[in-house]
Amino acid sequence: MREVLPGLTERIVATYEECGSINHLGHSQLPSYREVVEILGDLREILYPGYGRRQNLNMGNVAYHVGDLVESLYDRLCQQIARAIQHHCRSREPRDEIETRAHVLTVQFLEKIPELRDVLAQDVRAAFEGDPAARSLDEIVFCYPGVAAVTVYRLAHLLYDLDVPLIPRMMSEYAHGKTGIDIHPGARIGGQFFIDHGTGVVIGQTTEIGERVKVYQGVTLGALSFPRDGTTGEVVRDAKRHPTIEDDVVIYANATILGGKTVIGHHAVVGSSAWLTRSVAPYTTVTIENPKLRYRESPDVRMDDGYFERLNYQI
Repeated sequence: MREVLPGLTERIVATYEECGSINHLGHSQLPSYREVVEILGDLREILYPGYGRRQNLNMGNVAYHVGDLVESLYDRLCQQIARAIQHHCRSREPRDEIETRAHVLTVQFLEKIPELRDVLAQDVRAAFEGDPAARSLDEIVFCYPGVAAVTVYRLAHLLYDLDVPLIPRMMSEYAHGKTGIDIHPGARIGGQFFIDHGTGVVIGQTTEIGERVKVYQGVTLGALSFPRDGTTGEVVRDAKRHPTIEDDVVIYANATILGGKTVIGHHAVVGSSAWLTRSVAPYTTVTIENPKLRYRESPDVRMDDGYFERLNYQI
């Protein structure tokens, strides 16, 4: 059967010319996904020292550890940013200009790490105060997927704000795969943000979230529709498509809030499974009316009057 393999290879390679839009052949190097993931690991070591690969750190040796990481990150991140810029520009810029810009962007990004640690400390504290099941801040850092996803989001958002192409999305999609939480790096999220449980949460690119907002699993902050250019018919990509969530809002599990004009006012509460496409005033609670439960006996099973009494007794 192995004799069919050369012909199969030829047919596969032939599709590379026919379907060129999903090829990257003969171009400059793309950023390395593996390298970007490893960079995220080193950044986490800096943001949360003592929780990762290197333990037994103290104030006497942590400076050496962080110094080594920063030196390594500078070189590696420069290389990945330069690759992303070169690919984005399709080599129209001279290589030396791209490398210079990559070095500047890397320094600007790394200089924001001290401020970012302050923001993440607030996020971790908000998670601890918002979940009575948590026993310590250590448990939050080690175990909570919402904190892990928000950490990657905040790193990716810094690069996004610096107009670094491609790499912020690579970071956010890595976090999405690991946690089930999908936060676009373009979203703008205030401090003390807590995602509880987290699986299935989606936060779109133009979402704006204020301070001290709490979100539960399955929440979608999405687009109601995609505006299109009246001439070309193409999607307008920079329009506000996702909702605005003001300060001190709580959004319970599986709620869906859609639309760029939708504003959830401060101190509002959105109940589970609510579907919202219009704004909500501050201090408003939105819930679905309690549905009625209907029990239907299976035609193949007949239960005598004492069945439930016996069942309760066994439980």
